[in-house]
Amino acid sequence: MEKVSDADLSREAATAADGGGGGGDKESEMDVDDLVLELLVTVETVQSFSDYRRTQRKECHNLIRRMKLAVPLLEEIRDLEIPVPDDVCARLYRLRTAFTAAKKLLRCCHDGSKIYLALESEAVMNRFHFVNEKLTQAVDGMPYDGLCISDEAKEQLELMCSQLKRAKGRTDTQDMELAMDLMVLLSQKEEDRNANSCILERLAKKLDLHSLPDLGAEAMAIKMLIKERSGQNIESTQQIISLLSKFKQNAGIEDCDGLNEIMLPKYLEKCPSLMIPNDFLCPISLEIMTDPVIIATGQTYERSSIQKWLDAGHRNCPKTRQPLAHLSLAPNYALRNVISQWCMKNKVELMKKDSLVNSKPKDHKEEIETLVQDLSSLHLDVQRKAVKRIRMLSKENPENRILIAKCGGVPSLVSLLSYPDSKIQENTVTALLNLSIDETNKQLITKAGAIPPIIGVLKGGTMEARENSAAALFSLSMLDENKVLIGDLNGIPPLIDLLQNGTLTGKKDATIALFNLCLNSMNKTRAIKAGIVKPLLQVLDDKQLAMIDEALSIILLLSTQSDGRAEIGELSYIEKLVGYIRDGAPKTKECALSVLLELCTHKPSFLLVSLQFGVYEHLCEVAESGTQRAQRKANSLLQLMRKTGQIL
Repeated sequence: MEKVSDADLSREAATAADGGGGGGDKESEMDVDDLVLELLVTVETVQSFSDYRRTQRKECHNLIRRMKLAVPLLEEIRDLEIPVPDDVCARLYRLRTAFTAAKKLLRCCHDGSKIYLALESEAVMNRFHFVNEKLTQAVDGMPYDGLCISDEAKEQLELMCSQLKRAKGRTDTQDMELAMDLMVLLSQKEEDRNANSCILERLAKKLDLHSLPDLGAEAMAIKMLIKERSGQNIESTQQIISLLSKFKQNAGIEDCDGLNEIMLPKYLEKCPSLMIPNDFLCPISLEIMTDPVIIATGQTYERSSIQKWLDAGHRNCPKTRQPLAHLSLAPNYALRNVISQWCMKNKVELMKKDSLVNSKPKDHKEEIETLVQDLSSLHLDVQRKAVKRIRMLSKENPENRILIAKCGGVPSLVSLLSYPDSKIQENTVTALLNLSIDETNKQLITKAGAIPPIIGVLKGGTMEARENSAAALFSLSMLDENKVLIGDLNGIPPLIDLLQNGTLTGKKDATIALFNLCLNSMNKTRAIKAGIVKPLLQVLDDKQLAMIDEALSIILLLSTQSDGRAEIGELSYIEKLVGYIRDGAPKTKECALSVLLELCTHKPSFLLVSLQFGVYEHLCEVAESGTQRAQRKANSLLQLMRKTGQIL
């Protein structure tokens, strides 16, 4: 993942603080009453934001709560009948700068791109630190002399100061699961797709990017982000576009060229300030409608967009969520005429929609019903053909996965897992992997008793069957109860064997599955006892595998256990960590620093070993020029060295 440089962050913070204009001359001319009113309105405005993106929700609520603590003081200043001293006015102007930056940040976390906010979570967190610092500078030591301010208002402001100071000293906790999922999706090639769909499903759920309206709104947010960036941060933008394309494919939406689709519409490129009436925009695509139609709830949509929604099996209104009494689409001629007149007046030329988008996907219901019956056939050839075809259909789209399960395909497939025919076994476990992408199917597959035979295939199947078994266990382990079950059923040792002796694809699938399982504390101990540490060292050395960050993430999880630290603390591992701190990519340095800090915090003797490998010089360099997270880790290690007397 691309990291925002300190210079970029400084520019972004400066822009936020500036608020889009307003120099010192304008501030000096501003009436104090107007200034206080503006501050109160800002607090009221940010309180009106209904919800925030899940990745920053906690920080947003904390920030608003702190801003509200200033309201009693502002209200009392507003009601004063005496002039406000100059030093208090200066503090209010500082508070205005901080509130403006806070409002811009909260707006970004309210309606900005969910993918951007997840991918650039560290840069966004730095913006929160910046805003908190500005708020502290404005309110800490507020001069009350000469003001008749109540004790209650002072107490609220003092509480605000203490909360801001605690926030400054608090260490950010990274969402390990989210970071790992993004890392895997962005690092894997197209051919390495065993676990991708499962990861996408988890991310889509975590980021609320499942439905057509959600994805349409995300596309519009990304368009605005691209426009704001003006050609900067190209690599990050490409990653965001790539992830959106993957989310669309996961939702069963065709996306031939994600980059072209995300580019700003021609009518906005020519006139970016053009104000388009909201009624002209389709609630799903957020584009101007060329063929508006009315559905049963009375809402209007672009025909192609609502048809895709209905073809995906939805039977409710995307906007109101009301059930649809019928599926008829009535042309909205009146609105189409109004849009046409507006376009002529504003010289807006709309692209004509491809008539092919209205074509319905093929219905496989009858074929699937027959195939499920054939799974129980007495003829081996019939079973082979049926399970192979189900494997292909389950890969195509979400509707097929749901339909196969509804037709009773899951129990029939599970019964074939222990079949002695290697091809049937291989196609069966792959079909179950595909079906498990659906959240409901995960539970059905588990209830059908699939996990023990999947572990059996992982132990003794063909290499492809073993790879797909590992990916299937990864997918099923997204349910927390299955993490425990897989560990109890001794599923970790064969995964470690695949990690050590499998193909490149097998090693990747095993790595991802083991990371997910080791999120459970009991499984960490099981993995350590099963000998995971040595194979992880081999993964670190395997340049062709290119999964250093993923392996370090597992090592970080294991280093929270005393028996894990004992094995990881061997000289070969410490030397590796120091090497990554010296020469690794930014993300690799962060991972290596996190592991070393965890080791040294619990056992200071590791500090001496790392110093012998020359870590001190590299820590100083990272503390000076590394990413924000890396700098914090490096500084923590340096403080630990001073505290234990390893350095002066």
